[in-house]
Amino acid sequence: MRLAGITGANQSVVELFAFLHDSCRLDEYEDPGHGERAAGLAHKLRDRFFELPDAEFSWLVAACNGHSDGFTEAAHVTILTCWDADRLDLGRVGIRPKATKLCTAAARDPEVIEWAYQRSRRGWRP
Repeated sequence: MRLAGITGANQSVVELFAFLHDSCRLDEYEDPGHGERAAGLAHKLRDRFFELPDAEFSWLVAACNGHSDGFTEAAHVTILTCWDADRLDLGRVGIRPKATKLCTAAARDPEVIEWAYQRSRRGWRP
């Protein structure tokens, strides 16, 4: 949420992305298609467990679908912020995020990268 506060991203979407994007992962390291499965889960849960206007829901689905594809460009800052938040958490599997793979100027800040890396290495979970 720290990043969303800096970029102006929709915090509801970023929060839902945090819960959903890896929820359908079958393997921690290699699992093509888990983002698409998470987007499908979002469709199933919408209106029953959470509500979002159509535009915001489309950002959530796009963020889930594309989060592991390495994209750095998207139609909305909220999608970019979701992808950056995910990449900044790569320390959990021993990978230090690279600024060149991040989407927003806020995420590329060396202090943000170091803070996120140290936080994820310590095993912090929301």
